[in-house]
Amino acid sequence: MTRLSSTVTSRRQFLALTAAGSAFALAGCATAQPVASTGPALSGAYSGPPVTLEYWNGFTGGDGPAMRQLVADFNASQDLVTVKMNVVQWAQYYQRVIAAVHAGKGPDVGAMHVEQLATQAARQTISPLDDVVTELGLSASEYPAQVWDAGTYDGRRYGIPLDVHSLGSYANTALLEQAGITDRASTGEELQRNLSALVAAGVETPFWVPNRWPAHLIFLSLLWQFGGEPYAPDGGSATFDSDAGVQALTWMTQNIDQGFSPPNVAPDSQYTAFKNGEGAVTWDGIWQINDLQATAPDLRWSLAPIPTVGTEPAVWANSHQLVLFRSRTPDDNRLLASKAFLRYLTDNSAAWAAAGMIPARSEARETPEFRASPQAAVADAIPSMRFLPTVAAVGEVQAQTLETAVADSVLGRAEPAAALSAAAERATALMQGNLQKFER
Repeated sequence: MTRLSSTVTSRRQFLALTAAGSAFALAGCATAQPVASTGPALSGAYSGPPVTLEYWNGFTGGDGPAMRQLVADFNASQDLVTVKMNVVQWAQYYQRVIAAVHAGKGPDVGAMHVEQLATQAARQTISPLDDVVTELGLSASEYPAQVWDAGTYDGRRYGIPLDVHSLGSYANTALLEQAGITDRASTGEELQRNLSALVAAGVETPFWVPNRWPAHLIFLSLLWQFGGEPYAPDGGSATFDSDAGVQALTWMTQNIDQGFSPPNVAPDSQYTAFKNGEGAVTWDGIWQINDLQATAPDLRWSLAPIPTVGTEPAVWANSHQLVLFRSRTPDDNRLLASKAFLRYLTDNSAAWAAAGMIPARSEARETPEFRASPQAAVADAIPSMRFLPTVAAVGEVQAQTLETAVADSVLGRAEPAAALSAAAERATALMQGNLQKFER
């Protein structure tokens, strides 16, 4: 994820690749071949002839410097492998790698959002990694279960977890103190009391609810909290119009009706308002940490897990996962060098905390440096973090249906139940078409 500025659109769009991109990708599905796994478990550094690897990712914002440093450190650690990093905004990244791979000019290594693994695997862009993780000596015991499991699709592993990142609850501590609030809210009832106290203390609109990004991430978090699921695990239907979904979306709109949020909050405007001291509490991704530190150095703020508004703790989350791309002409030396680079990134993933992310590897979250970071407050909520199901093209479906339904309700154009019902019907039709398209 990237910080606010020109990359805001990228964050909103990476979950919503266009239908045209889907058709294009399918047309080229048969061109690339999987890389072949070679040899026993890696026992040392790469020792073949000099190799230059292409590493693609979308770390264009505040997370970019941390990844550039990791790549520079790897290149300096040995003499035989040189990694060249190509950074593409997430909005263009996924279609560009599809085009490059199926043209025979794809990169060797990449980073992807876990929500994209199923789509890219179905489009034959990335290679299975079951043998690779064994050779690297990685195992499920080193990662949170849901983060590790999210890297699989159709019974095979396609991603190695690098991090996990979620929504968190940011608070302007100066405004909380002004209202006499000493503790962060952990339940919906406590949040409502705090918001009322903030209004009484002169904070006119303390909790801004956007109509688009990250509104659907807030909705998904609340949906899970009320016991619902957005989609069927088999990818055949949308279920976000359940009673849990209606409760979630109703709660969002009620904050506008009660005056805690202004109406018609544009995407990411709630974050800009928070930086400017206009809102006391905002729910946003932990990827905003570096931007807050860089662009609002005088703002006093704290980060905590989002409160449990429903019946159980839950929060939307995502994960950057490392992948190997398919190749028309597999090369054993490039594959071995790629594995050495993957191992370096996983072994040194504690340094990735500098990007404002939560390292996926459990031991990396135990370092003093990470425990002192702002996102450590959210890391304790990992057991309640939820991911979308590993369903091909679910992001495209969601952008055309669920996100629109949330926006329509937040803007007062439709009642939550009606908006969600119509959107779920459209989403189910699209998902049924995708099952046929991807032959599952």
